Amino acid sequence: MSIGMVVTLMRGAVFHVFILCAPVLGAALIIGLIVAIFQATTSIQEATLTFLPKMLVILAILALLGGWMFGIMRNYTLNLFAQIPGLAG
Repeated sequence: MSIGMVVTLMRGAVFHVFILCAPVLGAALIIGLIVAIFQATTSIQEATLTFLPKMLVILAILALLGGWMFGIMRNYTLNLFAQIPGLAG
């Protein structure tokens, strides 16, 4: 196993992590900004106010995109397992 193969495997893993985390983190960021603007305009400074909307949006995103995320993880894992015999030699 060469350094190039290790770098390729790590690059693929990091790419897949970014792809799978981006929708969830993006939605949480947008909801956080909306709640922050709401808090600033109404002068409500409750720290727990952001928790429930973020949690609900994250659960909704996972419910909507969970199948797609699982498919991406499944394909990457099957590809990785298929490469194991070639890596051993």
